[in-house]
Amino acid sequence: MKRAQVTLLVGALVMSSLAMAEGGGDKAFERMMAAQSQAMEKYAANEAKRDPVVVNDAKTDKAENTEKM
Repeated sequence: MKRAQVTLLVGALVMSSLAMAEGGGDKAFERMMAAQSQAMEKYAANEAKRDPVVVNDAKTDKAENTEKM
């Protein structure tokens, strides 16, 4: 019985150390962050190519008012 308990304890410690091992999760996180920054750069480049749309209601209202007079 004691041998089985020791084996179970050692097995549990080995499994927990494998589950908490560093490297796998860090690599995945690093790839995820690299993909995000690359996507943001592409998005920024696409937005820079477009002409900005400027809406100024004050000028529109003023122009309409002068036309009516």
